[in-house]
Amino acid sequence: MNRNRIETVMGMVVIAVAVLFVYIAYNTAQIRALPGYEISAAFFKVGGLNAGSDVRISGVKVGTVTERRLDPTSFDAIVVMSVANEIRLPEDTVATIASEGLLGGKYVRLEPGTAKATLAPGARIRETRSFKSLEDQVGEIIFLATSRPEASPAEGEPADGDAAPPQ
Repeated sequence: MNRNRIETVMGMVVIAVAVLFVYIAYNTAQIRALPGYEISAAFFKVGGLNAGSDVRISGVKVGTVTERRLDPTSFDAIVVMSVANEIRLPEDTVATIASEGLLGGKYVRLEPGTAKATLAPGARIRETRSFKSLEDQVGEIIFLATSRPEASPAEGEPADGDAAPPQ
């Protein structure tokens, strides 16, 4: 009989520790959406950006992606974000889809501009930079490495197709 009480108490302790762990993880990870005003941006390509992804300025979370959809006329990806009310973004803010690393998740990086006017709730960010996948980046590096500008002939050397000067 005494053994059953010990097992019951130990089971309750394990459950209490598990609940405490989940509570701490939830508050530390900042996975809940921040309340604020909505803005949107159109991107050519969003990669693996999903609803619930972070919106950051200088690495600090200031909002959450609430929705992504396809514009039926331009076929761009429209990303709707909720930005904290205390953050007032200038009209010339630039939105970029960024990655946390090779295997990390995607997030929206906002780079505030210098305009005095701010984006109103429901406004659209005009300047965006789409996501570049690893394959895109490797392709650009290979292209840059293999494309060399044509060297102009040095003084006194004949150009291709020119006859050698008489001697």
